[in-house]
Amino acid sequence: MGYTPPGEPLRFLHENVLTYKGEDCLWWPYGRSSTGYGEVIINRVQRNVHVVVCEITNGPKPSQNHVASHICGKGRLACVNPNHLRWQTRAEDCADKVIHGTTNRGSRNGKSILTKESVLEIRSLEGKFSRKEIAKQFGVHKNTINDIMHRRRWGWL
Repeated sequence: MGYTPPGEPLRFLHENVLTYKGEDCLWWPYGRSSTGYGEVIINRVQRNVHVVVCEITNGPKPSQNHVASHICGKGRLACVNPNHLRWQTRAEDCADKVIHGTTNRGSRNGKSILTKESVLEIRSLEGKFSRKEIAKQFGVHKNTINDIMHRRRWGWL
C-alpha cells in the first residue's frame, strides 16, 4: 500500500472531481469503504465522496428518505462523476439498481439457496405436490414455497 500525503484527497476532490465535465465515469483513486464507495476525511469526519459531491453539485439532501444515486450504476466501483449523481428516494434508487443489474436479489444474494431455474420449476409443480413436499425437495421451508407461489419472493420472475 502506498502513502497518501495529507490533503491530497481533498485537493483531488476540488481540482479534479468538482471541475470534471466529462460523461465517462470518474474513479476515486484514494481510500474506499468495504462496499467500494470512495471515502474522504473532511473536518476529521470520514464521508462518502459521492455524497459530498452530490451535496455540492445538487444542493442539500431533500429529505431523510433521499440518497445520492449514481445514474451510471457504478457507485460501488467508486465513480464520483458529478454528472452521474443525483438525489433520489430509496425506492427510486432500488428501481435503478434493478435496471443497472446491481441489485442483489435472487441468486445474486449470497444467502440465496434457490436459482431462477429452481424457482420456475417450483412454480411448475404447483397443484402436483404439496408445498411441504416441494419445500423438502428444494431444501427450503414450506413458507418459502408459499411466498414463491404468491410472488412475495422472486415476484419479478
